[in-house]
Amino acid sequence: MRDLARPRLFENRLCYRLLDVNSAGDGETARLDLDLSLGEMCYFDMIDVGEALAHEVAATAHREDCQVTAEAVTWENLPFRRLIRDPFELASYPLMISISTLTVRASKSGSTFFLLRRNPAKVAIAGGMVSVIPTGVFQPASVLPALESPDFDLWRNMMREYSEELLGNPEHDGSGSPIDYAREEPFRSMEAARQAGRARIYCLGVGVDALNYVGDVLTVAVFDADLFDSLFGEMIEQNDEGEVESEEFDFAPEAIHRLLDRETFAPSGAACLHLAAQHHTVLV
Repeated sequence: MRDLARPRLFENRLCYRLLDVNSAGDGETARLDLDLSLGEMCYFDMIDVGEALAHEVAATAHREDCQVTAEAVTWENLPFRRLIRDPFELASYPLMISISTLTVRASKSGSTFFLLRRNPAKVAIAGGMVSVIPTGVFQPASVLPALESPDFDLWRNMMREYSEELLGNPEHDGSGSPIDYAREEPFRSMEAARQAGRARIYCLGVGVDALNYVGDVLTVAVFDADLFDSLFGEMIEQNDEGEVESEEFDFAPEAIHRLLDRETFAPSGAACLHLAAQHHTVLV
């Protein structure tokens, strides 16, 4: 990848890996409490395995006449994938996790959401596909030593992705000083909105991409319309990963399913939308 088709974002940064997931619920509200156990890994640990898995499937599916056939993709023809045995054996398999967030602008006249068309020249994963926005690897903004890292927090990671992908602010690439989330913008305003209940954050679950065995925490962020306009009124049209779709899409189950049938979605984005449609009445 480095020599033949290096993406713009391609650095061996520190990332968080998933070690265990425990859930508990009351069975009546269909709501679960998720407890994630996490460790550390490097980004290329995922690339070395996940990209090899994806390319093995692609090479197996291509015939000599350059056509693609799914029938050839069998366990017998996938020797590298067979070596992994069980991607859910998290003590031995390095499962990197990203956070995929469906962003909903909620108003009395109707709720809408936003999508990103991922540029294959800029990203290492899901290039050319459509996904929810923002989406980003769960990793620290700074690798400077800290007894209790302020970045070890799912919501703060999501806020950084909002800052980068919707507002076009520079990426926190791990080389700078720690972020002061209590004082720096837009983090201070976003956290205040969450505390006030005007930005509501939901977790739909955790999934694993069947192609490259990468994990995703699937989330939804619902913003009151006036708050969204205040925070993201200067939303950019392009970012470091692709093009933000100019259209706002109707957040209704029927419209979501039509969109899923029409577009080629990144698996994490498709899962996010599918689950959000199931829980539409709870979310808005």
